[in-house]
Amino acid sequence: MAVTVSLVLLYGLILFFLLRSKTLGYGSAFIAVMFGFFLASTGAAGPVNELTTAVISAIPDL
Repeated sequence: MAVTVSLVLLYGLILFFLLRSKTLGYGSAFIAVMFGFFLASTGAAGPVNELTTAVISAIPDL
């Protein structure tokens, strides 16, 4: 668990800086996929899924 959380932080930090510097390419796509993969295996997966479901449910009401 500790390794997974640190990898999530590492990939999230790298992705943040890639998006901020507008350096988008194959490398940033890989980082985004790896960030999502490791985020899904942490305790944050449940709240992220609930937030996504709430946003998708709210779209038709706009």
